[in-house]
Amino acid sequence: MAKKIEPADRLTPVLRPVRAGNGFEEALEQILQVLRLGLVAGGERLPAERELADRLRISRVTLREVLKVLTDQGLVESRRGRYGGTFVLPGPGTPAAGASAEKELRRRVEAVDLEDILRFREVLEAGAAELCAVQGLGGERREVLEAALAATHDAPLAEYRRLDTLLHLTLAELSGSATLTAQYAAVRATVNGLLDCIPLLVRNLEHSQQQHTALVGAVLDGDADGAREMMREHCAGTAALLRGFLA
Repeated sequence: MAKKIEPADRLTPVLRPVRAGNGFEEALEQILQVLRLGLVAGGERLPAERELADRLRISRVTLREVLKVLTDQGLVESRRGRYGGTFVLPGPGTPAAGASAEKELRRRVEAVDLEDILRFREVLEAGAAELCAVQGLGGERREVLEAALAATHDAPLAEYRRLDTLLHLTLAELSGSATLTAQYAAVRATVNGLLDCIPLLVRNLEHSQQQHTALVGAVLDGDADGAREMMREHCAGTAALLRGFLA
């Protein structure tokens, strides 16, 4: 049976001890990354305050200030009682096309260097795929990747982007480089912020799934060149989609 990736495992690439002096700001940045990457789905509970504070190496007072900001922004909510905690609120769902979505996309693009982000993402993704193929994935590691791919095939439209992100993050983790994984999580969070402004196109998703299947196949076959080139092609498709909506 394929190994299920538990929520705590999914947070490892993002949650890390913050630097002294910037505890609030860095903790807020990391938890926002968790939300933008969909590492905790809408309706799911974040780890308990004690665990979050320990992982970030901040006081629970600071953590509560961070959670209050996220609550005020409508991203999470606190629930009391035996099954209480801090829960991620569902997002707005499938993005809609139109002038307002295009305006928001352009606003977000103005805050980043789009071409630099897309190039950096491609380098990280292609490198991770090649490393996984070169090292060879057997046993449990193979099952983890196969499970991540299967989840994208079965995903309802509203969940597709989150599960797509988890597949790519799984490849980064399986590369064996913690630094690469952390850098990828950060750049993917930025890319997701842009993709959230454009509609999910069924034809595009079908093509993306074909590429995912070919990519995972190349990785599991140990075809490093094939895995690298398929990932580059896949990233180029996302880049073209974003540029198309900005044209």
